[in-house]
Amino acid sequence: MLAGLVGWLAMAGTKVDMAMILGLAAFLDYAIADPRSWPHPVQWMGWIIHRYTCFCLARSCTKPLGVSYRLAGVGLALGLVIGSALISGWLLGSLALIHPWLGQIGAIVLLASCFAGRSLRRAAQEVLQPLMAGELALAREHLSRYVGRETSHLSESEILRAVLETVAENATDGVLAPLFYAGLGAMLPAIGPVPLAMAYKAASTLDSMVGYRDLPYTDLGWFSARLEDSLTWLPCRLTVLTLAILSGNPKHLWSICQRDAPADPSPNSGWSECAYAAILGVQLGGINIYGGTVKRKPDLGDPIQPITPAIVDRALQLTRFCFLIWLGLLLVYLMAVPIVSSRS
Repeated sequence: MLAGLVGWLAMAGTKVDMAMILGLAAFLDYAIADPRSWPHPVQWMGWIIHRYTCFCLARSCTKPLGVSYRLAGVGLALGLVIGSALISGWLLGSLALIHPWLGQIGAIVLLASCFAGRSLRRAAQEVLQPLMAGELALAREHLSRYVGRETSHLSESEILRAVLETVAENATDGVLAPLFYAGLGAMLPAIGPVPLAMAYKAASTLDSMVGYRDLPYTDLGWFSARLEDSLTWLPCRLTVLTLAILSGNPKHLWSICQRDAPADPSPNSGWSECAYAAILGVQLGGINIYGGTVKRKPDLGDPIQPITPAIVDRALQLTRFCFLIWLGLLLVYLMAVPIVSSRS
């Protein structure tokens, strides 16, 4: 274990090396995404969260334990987030001790697994293709893999809304926030892009599995939800700002977000979804059913036009444009700073 951590520190490269890892990881995600036959770090994170949660629930006999439960939630969140960063660093350091190239290749593969751009597009297409072919039941079945709401009763328009909301929300926490933290780590070559991206991925996975206000996760998941909200806050606002610039009318988009987004219970997904709704001229939100319970989300944006498969595709393109803009700025910074430094 110690040797791996020493190797991690030893493999610290230049910012040009960090730029290479970022660029190749982004290309790898674009080219092949996450092959479903390959093990994925999120699967291991999910397994740990599930086992820990089952252990806590078994001890509580389905009754929350108040402070003890909250402390258990803090331990789960901090343990997984910090552990993910340290384990990924240890793994890369161990590979680098065998051969420096192995450490670099490992960093590219692990970082590519943190980016979900191609996977998000694939998930949307898996729902849209049967929907466009008139196979409503199959579209509902595929959608149920990606959303928490009940899908068995959804109409075509409701399926399209669910897909667009999923794309808009995951644009931030699945695509752009991991890139933000990878870029932050790349600016610190002693850390590198992978550990911080993995730490954020752990926080996001925690939030999706236990970050609920309802029982039995009310106390166990409170810290995970707060942690993910805090870590996503800045990348989310930068996403909205980028979309505002791309819209050509940033003042209008920002005013729509300020008007509607605060009504959403989430401090981040409401802003992300509202930004996409404003730039696409559609309205998101409305009635959803979760486990038999009807819940109404606030309306986001104005219903200027209906949601269509073409609208969803445009949302995916906007996410890709945002990703490429952020990636390009990071690569320019990482490649230019060493040059400037060497001339001074």
